[in-house]
Amino acid sequence: MLFDIDKKPSDRYAAIDDAGGQLTYGELVWLRGELASVLPERELVFCLCENRVGALAGFLSLYDCKDVCLLLSAHIDKALLRVLDETYGPSYYWMPEAMAAESNYDIVYSYKGYILCKTGKTSPTLHPDLSMLMTTSGTTGSPKLVRHKYGNIESNARNVAKVFGWTPEERGIIDLPMQYTMGLNVINSHLYAGATVLLVEANLMSPKYWSFVKEQKGSNFTGVPFSYEILNRLRFWKMDLPYLTTMAEGGGKLSDNLFKAFADYAVEKGKRFFATFGTTETSARLAYLPPEQAATHIGSIGHAIPEGRLMLVDENGHEIAEADVEGELRYEGPNVTMGYGTCVEDLAKGDEFCGVYETGDLAKKDADGFFYIVGRKKRFLKLFGLRVSLDQSEKIISEHFNIECACTGDDNQMSIYITQEGLKEEVKKLISDKTGLMAKSFEVREVESIPRFESGKINYKALSI
Repeated sequence: MLFDIDKKPSDRYAAIDDAGGQLTYGELVWLRGELASVLPERELVFCLCENRVGALAGFLSLYDCKDVCLLLSAHIDKALLRVLDETYGPSYYWMPEAMAAESNYDIVYSYKGYILCKTGKTSPTLHPDLSMLMTTSGTTGSPKLVRHKYGNIESNARNVAKVFGWTPEERGIIDLPMQYTMGLNVINSHLYAGATVLLVEANLMSPKYWSFVKEQKGSNFTGVPFSYEILNRLRFWKMDLPYLTTMAEGGGKLSDNLFKAFADYAVEKGKRFFATFGTTETSARLAYLPPEQAATHIGSIGHAIPEGRLMLVDENGHEIAEADVEGELRYEGPNVTMGYGTCVEDLAKGDEFCGVYETGDLAKKDADGFFYIVGRKKRFLKLFGLRVSLDQSEKIISEHFNIECACTGDDNQMSIYITQEGLKEEVKKLISDKTGLMAKSFEVREVESIPRFESGKINYKALSI
């Protein structure tokens, strides 16, 4: 079974959630057999996720049954879900029982608050190596998916567990969504080690969050930059968390000030602070900074995880060996996925990446061999750890309001430029609803016109002048 789940102690908890749900390794083995009896192999399943034991149990079992899951939020924008459904035509859904009334599908199985529903559609043709699907470019309405192959999440779980030194005694705090590539990797690396994951739906600001973490003796935490901003506001330094030994960060660049603050805190309190870096296309983590280097290499993503290779290449694709020279970050390893899908026919495609991923990130390497991200070639932002396509955001706004629009920004905030007066709040609400991000993630500005080059393409640099 996946992660040798069948070889773990059957009575050990694999997962506990903050709604009272519990899941043992033995129950996972049992559920795998149950689901194998009610649906064939190689079905396409839309898995509508919450951080609940039922969602996790279903995904792991379906994966092990050789069915292909697309992981989505149970709270996904309905218009986007409709686009994805029409584009890919899933034959089954695994979703919360509470959503049963919203669909007319036949329920064929239920378990721990989740139901398996049959849509009546015939599963599309799936490549035999295709193992699962995840969204990319945030949730901005694009049907673009990342195609994983068997071995991707397995190798990433194995190597991340090795980097962190996870043991069966770990109790990992999972408040990142399981349909988010890093959230899933944190789960997988713990299950690989036979540990217990603590699935949290409560907000970091909620007292329920911290009472659950304390009650369950959470031993490690993984967050995106926004998570660490909240911890800083909450005066995390003064909290009494004796069981918390490890903190990890990823999903975007942490400010140097916060990076240093948490690195210093870890040294002072005898804890470990890991900075990590990864992408959906590499099944989450591809690099990490050893905790003993955190205080002396502020802002670095470190070096490649075991079994991986990280390098910089110039515009001609040649490797850059010198220190402090910028180039595009390239990664090679067994966790590199197969490529993208934008239509149902793409699900039958083979491996297009062939173990090599050009990240689109500009980086440099210091004399010690540690890498630092300095910018991006591609037009997307990572807002609070979620990748959001600037081009797709423009399309959504332009089509909805029938106006000219241009989007720029950085990983702290998207700047949206429009030519129509009186629409600021409506535009902000629309893009906030579509992405699932807070309204403060976006700034809307009214301009007389969108500057363009002679070619007709938008002159984004002129917008910021």
